[in-house]
Parts: sequence; structure tokens; C-alpha cells
Amino acid sequence: MGSAVLSQTIPAVKVSRLFIYPIKSCRGISVSYAPLTPAGLRWDREWVVVNSQGRACTQRVDPKLALVEVELPNDALVEDFEPTSDSYMVLKAPGMKPLNICLSKQHEVTDAVTVWEWTGSAWDEGAEASQWFSDFLGKPCQLVRFNSASEVRQVDPDYVRGQHRTYFSDGYPFLLLSQESLDALNELLKERIPINRFRPNILVEGCDPYSEDLWTEIKISRFSFLGVKLCSRCKVPTINQETGIAGSEPTETLMKTRSGKVIRPNAKNKNKVYFGQNLVWNWMDSSVKGSGKTIKVGDPVYILGNVSSAEEAAA
Repeated sequence: MGSAVLSQTIPAVKVSRLFIYPIKSCRGISVSYAPLTPAGLRWDREWVVVNSQGRACTQRVDPKLALVEVELPNDALVEDFEPTSDSYMVLKAPGMKPLNICLSKQHEVTDAVTVWEWTGSAWDEGAEASQWFSDFLGKPCQLVRFNSASEVRQVDPDYVRGQHRTYFSDGYPFLLLSQESLDALNELLKERIPINRFRPNILVEGCDPYSEDLWTEIKISRFSFLGVKLCSRCKVPTINQETGIAGSEPTETLMKTRSGKVIRPNAKNKNKVYFGQNLVWNWMDSSVKGSGKTIKVGDPVYILGNVSSAEEAAA
């Protein structure tokens, strides 16, 4: 009897990998733990490269961004880390000298930075960073940091209410995928693809393929998250993150297996393809006050609420 009860209380699902992407569309960093913030895992999408009109540059137009490696200080993910004048983010790319971005410097404010529907001010990382990205991408560019002192970018209120926010992600602070979903997709592909094609923050394992579609509320360790919208995918998953070269897969296969027409035949957006679940963290929950707001690889995942089919999920 004891083992039967135990098996019910130990969740089968757990966090298998965590990723942060400090600069939107540049290479991610696999981490073993990360502090939670209302806008996502710490450092995630705090920076974005913008063009001469102030619009975000992404791999959709500039796939070379996949080749930009980002390194943070070793202690940057310690929960109470405060950068000093010696704390740098280091950027590396083929044919370029490493670029050091000071994490604690005072910034000039630049106005009219645009990421999708949002326009606001941001902190300019300076002439050297602008020149570095301009040289690498072959067009005038600027590296900017989210102006957290005066800007708040709310997530779409049509999908979630409350004080949920993000920095320079496409729209939501967390993206979750399961290893089983990736494995199921790879069974259909001639050449297997790695998880970096989909750029999740949280990879879990121990569930059925695509079961994350159905999750409306989960707990990771002691932290509550809401599943608010299936993630519709753009061109980026077709881009090899090691070479920056695009192909036809996995979108070609996803159109046959994961399009709205297939998994949500009675809903809108039949030609979109879906892979992953956008989340927000219930950071205003009174039970999460105090320190220790960090999630880590190996944390248990508890499914607290779900819908019965992808048709019922928000998308």
C-alpha cells in the first residue's frame, strides 16, 4: 500500500532543462537553475538588437543572429546577484572580436524601440555595441536593454489578466515544451533536430507527447504557472542554430501534424502551426513571498488544471 500512495504523490513530470536567451534571437544559454522574475527567468530577453527604425531584429530576417554566443558572469544566476563595474556579458560571433557589455553601467535612454505591438524607451548599450552588430549584420543596428526603470510591457490581456509582463520576448515571459513532443516530432523527420530550434525556457519530461497543450495550471516546485496560449511557430524553427541556414523542416512536417487545421479544426488560424505552451508565473501569489524564488533542473512539475483537447486550449 505504501508504494502505491507514494507513486501518486511523486509526480512523473520534471524539469529536464532550462534555457535563457539574454539577447532576443541570439544564442541561448543552458542553465541548471534560474531565478524567477515577473518578466521571465532572470536575464531572459533583456536585450534586443534594433535596426535604424528602432524595430527588433530577429532571426526571421537576420538568421545570422543565431551565431552570436552570449556568456554571463558565473554568478549571474545567484538569486541576489547585483552586477558591479566588473560584471560583463560577453558576446562572440564568427569573424568578430569579443564584445564586453557592462551589466552595471549608466545608460542613455533611446526612444521608439518596437517589438511587435509594443513601442517604448530602452537603454542604449553604446556606440561600440552598435558598431559591432552593424558590422556583423551588414546594416545599421543598435543594441538596447529593456528600460525596467520606467517601462512595463504587459502581456496580451485577451489571454491573461493581471500584472503579467515580459521584456523583449515575442509576447509571453515563459515558453514550455516537453521532451516527448520533440521526440514525437523527430520520429517523423528524416533528420532529427535539437531543442534549440524551438527556443523554450523550460523543457520538461515524463509526460505524453503534446500533453503540455492541455495544461492550464501547473506547479514547478512550489511556484504556480498558468498555461495561457499555445505557441504558434514562425520561420525560426527552420533555421539551423549552428549555421544560421534555413531549411523547410520542421515546418513542413508540422503543417501536416500540428497545424490549426489538424489539432483545432473548428477554431480560427487553421494555417498556423503550434508547438509549446506559453506560460505566466503567478508571482503575486502570497505563498511565494521571501527568498528562494528559483527553479532548477530536476524540479517536480505538478499538473493542477487542464483542458481535454487542443481545441479547447487558448491559441
